[in-house]
Formats: sequence, C-alpha cells, structure tokens
Amino acid sequence: MAKLVTGLFKSRTAAEAAVNMLVEHGYTRDDISVLMSDSTKNKEFAIETGTHAADGAGIGGAVGGTVGAILAAIAAVGTSLAIPGLGIVVAGPLAAALAGAGAGGAAGGLIGALIGAGIPEHRAKVYDAGLREGGILLGVEAQTDEEADKLEKLFEDLGAEHVRQE
Repeated sequence: MAKLVTGLFKSRTAAEAAVNMLVEHGYTRDDISVLMSDSTKNKEFAIETGTHAADGAGIGGAVGGTVGAILAAIAAVGTSLAIPGLGIVVAGPLAAALAGAGAGGAAGGLIGALIGAGIPEHRAKVYDAGLREGGILLGVEAQTDEEADKLEKLFEDLGAEHVRQE
C-alpha cells in the first residue's frame, strides 16, 4: 500500500534540492506533488504559465541536470485552486485530491481541503501556516515502507520540517 511522504521546505533552494534528489531516485515530475501559495509562486518562480517555457524547463532539468528547473516547471504548470482565503498553486497527484476536497471543504479553506485529501488535521494546520509563511510543501508516494523511510530521511536531510508519512 502506497504511503504519502510530505515535508515542508522553507526555501526554494531546499525544495529544489529535494525535487532533484527525487528525480535522481527515479521519480518523475508527475509523481511529485508541490503546494505553495500564489505569492510564493509569483515571487520565486518567474516562469509564465500557459507558455512553452515550463515544458522547456522540465526537459532542460531532465536532460541537463539543472537543479531547480524541474521544480520551476512543476510550479509553472500547477493548477490554481480556488480555496477561499488563500490562493494555492498545486501540481502533481495531490492536485486532483485537493480539487475534489476543495469544494467539499471550502468552509475549512486549505485545512479542510488537505484533510479531505487524507492529511491529518493537526498536520494540515501546520502545513497551512507554513504555506502562508512562504513555504513549499512537497509530497511523493512511496510504494513500500522501506522506501517511505528513505524518503522521510532524504527530506529531513535536505532541511524539510514536519516530515511525515501517511
């Protein structure tokens, strides 16, 4: 049974390093969920959505090994969800879960949407606060307990806070 491993990164640099390591471990940008506020996206990632720049950044990252290009591509093609009170950009497997939970959990804003996507309430509150402060939340599904433990250690080694597996 797959386990979702999540961690909150306080800087773009740390999040980029984590995404780069995930790609080196065989994950693709389609396996990696990224959540950040619209303001963080606009401040940290100046790639315009709706252009081919995002595709090029992803290819450049995969081919040239440019650290951060893949994270920038994920951020650029992220789906903007209309969650009351906080504009969130989300890309990856959690996007569909949050989109579905966002409608039902609108009264709870992002916290309600995260809970609806399977993240426990206490952690959803911590992640909500971290995203509001400019953090970047990464998530990836591990297929085994051993893989989940390795991902958790990887996130922690790269400076992630509130790293957990569900």
